[in-house]
Amino acid sequence: MCQDETRVGLKTLTGKGKVITPSGVKPTVDVKWERVNFWIYGAIEPLTGKHFQQEYPKLNGDCFQQFLDWLSQQLREDYAILQIDQAPAHTSCGINWPENIIPLLQPPHCPQVNPIERLWHFLKKPLKNELFSSLQDLRERIQQLFEQLTFEQVISISS
Repeated sequence: MCQDETRVGLKTLTGKGKVITPSGVKPTVDVKWERVNFWIYGAIEPLTGKHFQQEYPKLNGDCFQQFLDWLSQQLREDYAILQIDQAPAHTSCGINWPENIIPLLQPPHCPQVNPIERLWHFLKKPLKNELFSSLQDLRERIQQLFEQLTFEQVISISS
């Protein structure tokens, strides 16, 4: 399995969108600069498309421990080798690894070797140029995106 986190918040993600305008006119997008956010901790199995995600308020060792404990419960009797980056929250001495999860550290400063990074990019793409009035609205939109996500899409994006 591959694990990582991504931050999402009210600050508008801007990017290219499909908009028709007269020649020489650049499209404009309303932008929100509010920086309130939350983190999505996730893990995927690139070969089967199984995916697990939970929301947490911060990126730190305590939240990572909660995610590991939750993931361990989701796996039940199964074991998983979990590819993680070398973020301080992941490598802290205070992390108590569940018996059914074995950590595998990826090389430092190499996010491109973690397939879940491509999933985060895929999920954030529809959020570009969207305004959300509250974190709850953003949560609901992200939940909708996860509900639409199929095993086949996860396999295609991450394999």
